[in-house]
Amino acid sequence: MIVGLTGGIGSGKSAVSTQLQTLGITVVNADQVAREVVVPGSFALTQIAKHFGSDVLQDNGSLHRSALRRLIFTDQAEKQWLEALLHPIMDTAIDMQLAAANNSNSVYVVLESPLLLETRQHEKTDFVVVVDTTQTLQRQRASCRDDNSMAQIDAIIASQMPRQKRLEKAQWVLDNQSDLPHLTKQVLQLHQHLIHMVEG
Repeated sequence: MIVGLTGGIGSGKSAVSTQLQTLGITVVNADQVAREVVVPGSFALTQIAKHFGSDVLQDNGSLHRSALRRLIFTDQAEKQWLEALLHPIMDTAIDMQLAAANNSNSVYVVLESPLLLETRQHEKTDFVVVVDTTQTLQRQRASCRDDNSMAQIDAIIASQMPRQKRLEKAQWVLDNQSDLPHLTKQVLQLHQHLIHMVEG
């Protein structure tokens, strides 16, 4: 069984997937895949540099993520160009990692992705879990964690599925408006539920 794990920026997806990994669950992380497909020398990075120019490259030849983010979040056409390039490449890479994970000893496999429901990635999953929190908490957590400005965080929130719509698509919701122990308790309940589903 493949479980999709999603939520808006700063919702706490990473905290949930880290806990699931400690329970022996294999997690395929779409953000990590996105980094892997644009390593120096890759086809994707070559195309990105050709299209956007050398400003999106760091001195060591790797992708300058925040520079690229600034470009695409202010220009819808550029964002669509980038997605048209990366999504098929990422899809193939995710499929390969999920196939490898299915051969592991994990009771179920998790696909963690911020854009699970915005893209066709959710079609790869059998069960959708949403980590939910308020927009205020999202902004606070995201600004503490990343080098993004508030304007960039707001642009990312605006580009993601609205909270209510995301919740409607969830088969299980983890409420992350409190502290870590509160979230941990819910993750354990989810884990037990998924084990019952697989073994039932």
